[in-house]
Amino acid sequence: MNLLNSEIIEKTLQEARKSERGRAIFCFHKKTDGLQRMVNAVLKETYLRPHKHENPDKLEIFSIVKGKVAILTFDDSGRINEKRILDENDEIKIAEIPPKTWHNFVVLSKEAVLYEIIDGKYNPKTHKKEAKWAPEENTPAAKIYLTRLRKETNNG
Repeated sequence: MNLLNSEIIEKTLQEARKSERGRAIFCFHKKTDGLQRMVNAVLKETYLRPHKHENPDKLEIFSIVKGKVAILTFDDSGRINEKRILDENDEIKIAEIPPKTWHNFVVLSKEAVLYEIIDGKYNPKTHKKEAKWAPEENTPAAKIYLTRLRKETNNG
């Protein structure tokens, strides 16, 4: 039985704090598993480029464990379709992202921990398609874009 406990949460947060990318993942799944299950620890200043899962199509589920994030979905031109706040101290705890849906999340607390589930085996070649209308990670444009997204969540 796999269990998510405070030791795993804190260890993954410590790795995120040391990481240049400001994030770290603890995987519960093995490479051969048909379902990806992971703990994702992310710091507030971290930008994740919007992406979608298609070919193969994959459902993605986010569950908040610690902190507060805004889950965003986008149309094909990059406009926000939907935004939902997941907060450890609030009512909404889980968001399901349908396959072929542009999405990302923005950390609104100092740091956040999510439990993520994604259909299918992980294959780096087909795992996700990044949005060409959004800046690449680790660029000056990404910082500006992240600031804009945060303001659009009304949690600037």
